[in-house]
Amino acid sequence: MTVAAAALLLFLILDPLGNVPVVLSLLRPLTPKRQRLVMARELVIALVVLLLFLWFGQYALEAMHLRQESVSIAGGIVLFLIGIRMIFPTAEGVMGELPGGEPFIVPVAIPMIAGPSGMAAVMLMGSQEPDRMAEWSLALIIAWLATAVILMSATLLYKWLGQRVLTAVERLMGMLLVALSVQMFLDGLTAYLGIGPG
Repeated sequence: MTVAAAALLLFLILDPLGNVPVVLSLLRPLTPKRQRLVMARELVIALVVLLLFLWFGQYALEAMHLRQESVSIAGGIVLFLIGIRMIFPTAEGVMGELPGGEPFIVPVAIPMIAGPSGMAAVMLMGSQEPDRMAEWSLALIIAWLATAVILMSATLLYKWLGQRVLTAVERLMGMLLVALSVQMFLDGLTAYLGIGPG
């Protein structure tokens, strides 16, 4: 997997466009200046969490005696289910109401930006090819920067694109994520069965 492909995969998993309406509703009670500060803080926390999973996730896999193939197959299944939920969203929405005050770590940084799927994906990358950690870190930072730009300009995007376009884009991203997850599943299966590429 190239850096560009890894960055695209992570960008799809982080799903910033799908998070725009939720972020707007969570930050609505705050002043515009405070909204920007809170969003920046949550983005940095999410990046730190994802980098920790990227760099140290393989040690967790080793401690649990998990094979790379099983993680690849499980990751493909999880991403497939997330992609399906992006295409066919549930009525209850993503997170529900925030009890009060401004969000801190939960629910914006975790699990909206650095969710289980993002953590699993970076951990999988790091465990499959640990010699390419610098490249995976670069891919993660590229995906994170694109996510940060979108979420920091959430208000403008919402006014400019509107709910219908954002929903359509999220569903398109879900379709791409389903395709990528099937490929991840097949890669894990072929590695487990010892089938060579092509």
